[in-house]
Amino acid sequence: MDFEGYKTLAFRRDARVLHVSFNRPDTLNAFDADLHGEFERFVSEVPRDDATHVIVLSGAGKAFSAGGDIDHMQELVDEPARIYGEIATGKRLIAALLDVPQPIIAKINGPAIGLGATIALFCDISFAAHHAKIADPHVKVGFVAGDGGAVIWPQLIGFARAKQYLLTGDAITGQEAAQIGLVNFAYPADELDAAVDAFAQRLAGGARRAVQWTKATINVGLKQVAASVLEAGAAYEMLSNQTRDHAEAVAAFRAKRAPDFSGD
Repeated sequence: MDFEGYKTLAFRRDARVLHVSFNRPDTLNAFDADLHGEFERFVSEVPRDDATHVIVLSGAGKAFSAGGDIDHMQELVDEPARIYGEIATGKRLIAALLDVPQPIIAKINGPAIGLGATIALFCDISFAAHHAKIADPHVKVGFVAGDGGAVIWPQLIGFARAKQYLLTGDAITGQEAAQIGLVNFAYPADELDAAVDAFAQRLAGGARRAVQWTKATINVGLKQVAASVLEAGAAYEMLSNQTRDHAEAVAAFRAKRAPDFSGD
């Protein structure tokens, strides 16, 4: 695989394990257009990389990913038509992520928020630091959780708990997330790397095709759910981008004040 040209992703190979990091630590690895495009490129290219049997996905610095870039949200408020392409890209990203044949391990080393949480939870196995905050706070910025949160949270923790977190935007720690099944494992921060590395090497030493095809079989049902829910989520997210409450929430976030929601 050719790693040239990537600016917002960093790579490190450990035998058959490819470590990939979101590499915008100054923004807590928030997704702007560049990171979104490069990550989509990565998940489309890595299936053809015969040297990679397992992928470990993490974030550089203190966060896994803070999710959507607030300045980019403002651009979509100012130019609403731009969201059509954004929504299409988001749906392609989730579909491509589910089609990656290699097992993907999410190493949630710090906050995983919004789209960051969605990507982490769509990975095949998830490890979180005890202190890591996981949340999908779309509603807190007047936005619909249409980028995949409404798909994956109910699959992992059931509809009632998913509604509890998605309708409030409340955060949960990595330790709490493991207790309710949102992630597979949680470890103290200083033990996380070793635990992930051991599990990744265990997978990499397994029967490669059997592992890949078992993942593919499990993902058949998840892909069906994702395809249907993402269609509705995309439509509602585009509508919410044009609401007064969303514009107010983005403005309030940038001004570091509480939003004044009107219900419109």
